[in-house]
Amino acid sequence: MNLAVFASGNGSNFSAIVKAIKEGKVRVRSLILVCDNPGAFVLKRAQKAGVRVILASRGDFPSRKDFEAAIIQRLKIYKIDLIVLAGFMRMLSPAFVERYRNRILNIHPSLLPAFKGAHAIKDAFEDKVPFTGVTVHVVDEKMDHGPVILQERLKIKSRDSFVSLEKRIHALEHKLYPRAIELFYNSKVGSGKR
Repeated sequence: MNLAVFASGNGSNFSAIVKAIKEGKVRVRSLILVCDNPGAFVLKRAQKAGVRVILASRGDFPSRKDFEAAIIQRLKIYKIDLIVLAGFMRMLSPAFVERYRNRILNIHPSLLPAFKGAHAIKDAFEDKVPFTGVTVHVVDEKMDHGPVILQERLKIKSRDSFVSLEKRIHALEHKLYPRAIELFYNSKVGSGKR
């Protein structure tokens, strides 16, 4: 499998995926990072891991269509089989999603469909729900929507602060995402749906 990880920020899920690949838990032939933020810490993580980077800043392109076309061009060069979004803070266009239909995964820090959007951990914490969790799903045209691959529940403890909950959610993400990638890819290869 040729894998592209899309990330915009810190990149802890990117590092968890790289670690899983090194440990043989996710089998890939080739891995690239696609980043839209020249100041993102994930770029340092990629450099340290020796992973190729495609840096495409939205501001360098006249339109979203041109921005995505430039990324698609590079993905073709690397013959990417699967795209995983790991804190990529940009909605992909319906045309992009259609081009890679059923080949884009996302991780979200809640039990979807609950708490969609960029502040899911904070929203769950402030709502005082007893449980939250992590969802890995196939990306479609809607935000934080699409068939669920894996979902795991996490109890919000009475002593949890927002910071401690966030830390526990991220630890769960790091465990779940590599497993979901391998599971999803094996199911596609095994069923001939690639």
